[in-house]
Amino acid sequence: MSENEDEERLDALRKRLDEIHHWPSIYMFKFVIPNDPEKVKTLIQIFGESAEFRWRESGKGNYVAGTIRAMMLNADQIFDFYREASKIEGIISL
Repeated sequence: MSENEDEERLDALRKRLDEIHHWPSIYMFKFVIPNDPEKVKTLIQIFGESAEFRWRESGKGNYVAGTIRAMMLNADQIFDFYREASKIEGIISL
């Protein structure tokens, strides 16, 4: 996918988020990460202590599913959090 196509997708998503949210607004993020305390700690640090975290371990215990609710100022801030979280090795954004 080209950089231009990525920007078009982000613009469309930004528009949709702006239609359904009145900023600032609570936004719910969902991630699956390897069950590694350092990776979980890194994700917590990205969102900070003001966010609400819920964790659920997978059946075999290899992964942790996280639901994070955090106050976002605008759609671009949501994109920034996803970009930062994507730096964690093995993370899956849902």
